[in-house]
Amino acid sequence: MKIDAHQHFWQYDPERYGWISEEMRRIRRDFMPEDLQPVLAANGMDGAVLVQVHQTEAENDFFLSLAARHSFVKGIVGWADFQADDIDERLDYWSSFSVFKGFRHIVQAEADEDFLLRKNFRRGIEALSKTRFAYDILVVHRQLPAVIKFAQQHPNQRFVLDHLGKPDIRGGLLEPWATHIRALGQFENVFCKISGMVTEADWGDWSAETFKPYLDTVTEAFGTERLMFGSDWPVCLVAGEYEQVKSLADNYFAAFSSKEKAAIFGGNAVGFYQL
Repeated sequence: MKIDAHQHFWQYDPERYGWISEEMRRIRRDFMPEDLQPVLAANGMDGAVLVQVHQTEAENDFFLSLAARHSFVKGIVGWADFQADDIDERLDYWSSFSVFKGFRHIVQAEADEDFLLRKNFRRGIEALSKTRFAYDILVVHRQLPAVIKFAQQHPNQRFVLDHLGKPDIRGGLLEPWATHIRALGQFENVFCKISGMVTEADWGDWSAETFKPYLDTVTEAFGTERLMFGSDWPVCLVAGEYEQVKSLADNYFAAFSSKEKAAIFGGNAVGFYQL
């Protein structure tokens, strides 16, 4: 299967989605399965992994209702409060839904750059490591030192770094992001999503060459066996169409072997999320 490992749905509400600024007004509307399905088909994709946006368990229920009606949703990455005392019970509950594959917290929005290293949060991740679930790490580049420590402390948990760890592509900066990425790539339980690049660049002025140094770095660090393509649709639409985002990855990996491309564009996501 060809899998888009990272996309979102929402019913737009200006209060709930206050992070969608005026500059991002193109995505100030509902985005639902009916919008994405023809886009996936047009780009040769067989399915997608639906990833959380709003940090409530109510969104988990919403996603489950969508997945029940749309078979192209192959997996859900939802949300749970990993600092809660009842995290074991909540994980047990969500494990009863086979399409539920993992969890994410919007760490990039936390003022504490060491949020991942909080004792209570790590206790929750220890509980997670005893389950079948994966965990998506959403951070910005300055939080990567904490991610490295976090990965070291939880060697039995499957992690995937969303959006290349959000390097400062707009500013053209590689370091210290690249050094941190190479360090993170040493942990075999950590994967990386080729996603979210265009929104970290200058939205109106980017080209394939803009992203080559960043793609070179993650490919060297993680190898083709731990990379997976994700569109970050519809967030990507503020900077590029789905076709443009996919073409960036297609063109970069064009010279790689058929086996490597099959892994990046589906196989790795199937294995990582147990789709």
